[in-house]
This record gives sequence, C-alpha cells and structure tokens, in this order.
Amino acid sequence: MDSKEIIEAGRRVLDNEASAVKDLSKSLSETFVDAVHRMFQTRGRVIVSGMGKSGHVGVKIASTLASVGTPSFFLHPAEASHGDLGMITKDDILLAISNSGESHELSDLIYYSRRFNIPMIAITGNKESTLGKQSDCVLEFPKFKEACVLGVAPTTSTTMTLALGDALAETLLEMRGFSKEQYHNRHPGGKLGRKLVKVSEIMSKGEDLPLISPETKMTEALIVITNKSLGTVGIVDKKGALIGVICDGDLRRNMSNHLLEEKAEEVMTPFPKTVPVDMLAAEALRLMNEQGITSFFVLDDKKKPIGLLHIHDCLRAGV
Repeated sequence: MDSKEIIEAGRRVLDNEASAVKDLSKSLSETFVDAVHRMFQTRGRVIVSGMGKSGHVGVKIASTLASVGTPSFFLHPAEASHGDLGMITKDDILLAISNSGESHELSDLIYYSRRFNIPMIAITGNKESTLGKQSDCVLEFPKFKEACVLGVAPTTSTTMTLALGDALAETLLEMRGFSKEQYHNRHPGGKLGRKLVKVSEIMSKGEDLPLISPETKMTEALIVITNKSLGTVGIVDKKGALIGVICDGDLRRNMSNHLLEEKAEEVMTPFPKTVPVDMLAAEALRLMNEQGITSFFVLDDKKKPIGLLHIHDCLRAGV
C-alpha cells in the first residue's frame, strides 16, 4: 500500500465509525431515559459485564461511571460463573454488553439476574436476542456495518458501545450535580487531579507556621525563619491576626549594623498579600509568579494565619 492508500484506509474506518455514532445519537429514545433513571435510582452499584472486546470496553465504562459519581465495577462473566456472582447484591443493577446478544458466557449472569430479581440493562445490536429479551431495558444499536474490511472484527460496534457508555455516565453526572471537587476526591493522582488541588491540602500548618509578635527582636526572628525553613516569618498582633511579614527582601532592604537590635515591627512589610484556604493551588502559584513572591500566608475569616503556602509545596504536589 502506498501513502495515499494507507490514509484512505484509515479515513474509511474513522468515517464509518463517526457516521455510526451520529446515527446512534439520533436513535436515543425513551429507552435511554429509562436506563438512566434505573441507574440513577439504584441504591447499590452498576455492575458492568461483557466478553471479549465488549468486556474491554465495559471496563472503561465502569471506570468512567465510578469516577463521576455512580458507584460501579466490572465483573468478568467467566469469573462470575465461578463464584463472583456473590459480588452482586439485591440493590445492584447489571449493565450487560453483547453486540450479538448471544454470548454464552453471559448466560449465568442472565440466569442469576432473573432468578434473584436483579435489574438488567442490555447494550446490544439485537433486542430480539437472548440478552435483549431477558433484560428489563434494552439499548439497541441502529443498523450498522463493522469498519473492519472483513466485516468481522469488532470496530464500529465497540466504538458505539464506548460512546453510549460515556453518554450514560455524563448524563448521570449532570443529574447528580457532580462537582469538580467531588471528581478530584476520586481522582487525586492524575494530572487533572493535581489541577484541582486546593491550598488547604498542601500548605504548612500548626507548629510548622513561623509566627512571632511585633516586639520580637530580629535576632530571634532570624532563628525562627531558619528553623522553620520557609524563608519568611509572619507577625501577629495580640489577637492573633496577621499584620505583617518578614522575608529575604525585607532583610536586604533593612540591612545595617543595627538590624539585629531592631524589632520585627520595624522591619516587616505590613498588610501582606494572602490567599483564602479554598483557593486552587494552581491559582495561588499563578499569583506567586505574577507578583514575584514565593509564599502566601493563608488566613481564616478573623484574619488569623492558619497556614502558609510556599512555592515548593506547589512543586512537590505537581501543581
């Protein structure tokens, strides 16, 4: 095959699958509404199952559902037949995937769901199949052809399954009013999760905070700055409210033979810039870069310092 033929082959597959997904979108009806309502109302988990390529797609669907607020896991049909049916409770709902609807590996799951009255939703290309007839709700594909030139490898069917799973998951997300914060709680380790890290999660706090009174001599202030290793110290009044900070720049600006004899209030920068505890760390890092500083004190509603965010905290967290 020359370059032109290779590109044409690739486009043929993509155009085939894109067209099928558009047809699938147009075919959504009250059965999709029924499936969403059943999944939304279930008190347990959505248990996804499928064999072969359908199973691989099912793993992704279960993972997506779980990450956006619908508890879910994938159950391999072969393992289900050897004891894992015990993972299913009466409060769960099954989402079974089979293009033909005749995968014999699903037979034990179908039997179990009917015997113990476990609701079952089918994703299939044939609602008249065994799976389709035994399910409580059937999401059937519109007529299509596999993108495989031989017409046998699951290609278009698995793409439609994946897209339909995303449609279910995202619709449920909207119905639940699922937030970015909730998503972060389920996804703390990835790049998206790091983008949603809040100041409160990575700041120094408690005994790690470098705080002194206005009357503190600079000899002691320097010891606090050194011991806390944060490059700054906060000055608080008698009520515990932050009134100033001393950082490296303040020391350089006030460098003299009398520096160590002066009080903190004579050297500090008053009215320092601070950040709220619920600010995203990424936004705080942006402010540090814009203002040319390396740390922010974090205050409560009474202007009392409850934390200190240093640029190194952001770097360690991968922000």
